[in-house]
Amino acid sequence: MFETILKILFWFFVFLIINTYLLYPLLIRFLSKFKSISQEVTEDYFPSVSVLISAYNEEKVIEQRIKNLLEQNYDKNLIEIIIGSDCSSDKTNEILNRISNEYSQVKSFLFNKRRGKAGVLNELVRYATSEILVFTDANTEFDRNAIKNLVKHFKSPLIGGVSGKLVLIEKKVHQEKGVEEKKYWEYETFIKKSEGDLGILIGANGGIFAIRKNLFSEIPLDKPVTDDFFLSLSVIKKDYKFIYETSAIAYEEVAKDLSSEFKRKIRFAATNFQTIAFFKSLLLNKNLIVSYAFWSHKILRWYLPIILLIVFVLNFLLISAGKIYLIIFLIQLLFYLLAFVGYLFIKFKVRLGLLSLIFYFLMTNIALLIGFLKFLRKKHSVIWQSTER
Repeated sequence: MFETILKILFWFFVFLIINTYLLYPLLIRFLSKFKSISQEVTEDYFPSVSVLISAYNEEKVIEQRIKNLLEQNYDKNLIEIIIGSDCSSDKTNEILNRISNEYSQVKSFLFNKRRGKAGVLNELVRYATSEILVFTDANTEFDRNAIKNLVKHFKSPLIGGVSGKLVLIEKKVHQEKGVEEKKYWEYETFIKKSEGDLGILIGANGGIFAIRKNLFSEIPLDKPVTDDFFLSLSVIKKDYKFIYETSAIAYEEVAKDLSSEFKRKIRFAATNFQTIAFFKSLLLNKNLIVSYAFWSHKILRWYLPIILLIVFVLNFLLISAGKIYLIIFLIQLLFYLLAFVGYLFIKFKVRLGLLSLIFYFLMTNIALLIGFLKFLRKKHSVIWQSTER
């Protein structure tokens, strides 16, 4: 009887892993082919737009970022660029002052006390005068038609938010680090596109997304949350559609090394777990597809390191229960061994695709586990250092 219970638990948790990484992506893609939302899209819809950026010590990129936005293929009279410097200690404030005096559509606010990205964005929204808010980062670069393609969907009153497509690029120096973030992101983009076709995008790309100003929900400051994830779910919670536009393209560089990427994942993991607490209603939503997407794409994905540990322990206890259990246990051991070998190759600056991907998968889950522990111990903050450029 005890062995039977162990077997049921084992296969249940194995199913959760398969569902998260294989069944859900395939099913959501299948549904998007038959249940895509109808959209009223025209190329002559040009609402007023407020582009919001929270910046902290971004002297290396902020001027180029503003120039990139000023060069958008969009009526300059309909765009305002609002940038908040979160008590920057480098030349960011100096650059913002100069550019604000040079261009009337650029408004800068220099805060003399750190308040974190969420606090800055909450403040900037109060100064925004446009009907559409576009959120982006200082290190992001927009394609010339990004804003135009992003906001054209808002002609439909059903659309509350639109995420653009974030393309990760690698400099040669980054490629030598063996970071497999780009390949993982391509897989993630496949899922986001399918969710977007159904109007249920579970988490916009933080570097490029837009929402209606009247749907903005103030981002919590007492508890650290992931701002783009929070705003995306806020729109869906209000029964509006959140879609994905592949022609609204933005570019960002991958993390400069594994250490930077690892720290970033830990930070976001901690805030993601906190964000879930504000959207418990979506776990059992009247729209079952929303709930299934939320569980599969986010909840189970983030709790995967715990699930993997449970599967490993259960499998160990079931080794003598049949040949299949021994084979699966050996496969697990081989998988973790290959991850370690992949790590060694990366340390010696040798990039082997499969081994690097296996290591990146394991690294991601270790970061999730550490982030979860930080969340439980409340060891994360609304204020953090931006990734080194």
